[in-house]
Amino acid sequence: VQLQASGGGLVQAGGSLRLSCTASGSFLVLNNMGWQRQAPGKQRESVAVIPSGGRLSYADSVQGRFTISRDNAKNTVYLQMNSLKPEDTAVYYCNVDAWEPGRAMTTYWGQGTQVTVSS
Repeated sequence: VQLQASGGGLVQAGGSLRLSCTASGSFLVLNNMGWQRQAPGKQRESVAVIPSGGRLSYADSVQGRFTISRDNAKNTVYLQMNSLKPEDTAVYYCNVDAWEPGRAMTTYWGQGTQVTVSS
């Protein structure tokens, strides 16, 4: 399974960005899809998760500003980020839990996309 993320960039505080991440390869089902981020000098943290069914979850720091969604027909997960703050600056990574033929569920990661929010 390969993940291709896009949509990062430089934006002023208060602005918006939309991240996309598309999965390709030979898989049967994509279960949880999500986004994590890692700021310089900090541990990677979960930002948002969208399961194949069930409740969405968000980090407290982004609740009400970020929205995660998925398009199963396109094998794509999105992260709409509004009201961005300088503290949202980080490399954002998408991840998916995939069921592949003959294998246990495996988590895959995208290559990371830089989001920089200027004050």
